[in-house]
Amino acid sequence: MRNVTVSLPDEAYRRARVVAASRDTSVSALVREFLETLDAQTDFERRAQLERDTLASVKRFRGGDRLKRDAVHERRAVR
Repeated sequence: MRNVTVSLPDEAYRRARVVAASRDTSVSALVREFLETLDAQTDFERRAQLERDTLASVKRFRGGDRLKRDAVHERRAVR
């Protein structure tokens, strides 16, 4: 495990200590948890961009363009 030194303003450090105490953990554990979630945030950002790209590719959409119920389900006689 690597050690990292981080410089914080006094107020930020004080708030981190308060949050850590309320969660019954340490500031180091808070930082470690945050850094471990970076991949999840990156994945979220990638998915958000994909959503924006998909919505931008939709040229026109109207509620009246929907398929009728029977067309969606294409009921077939079971033999």
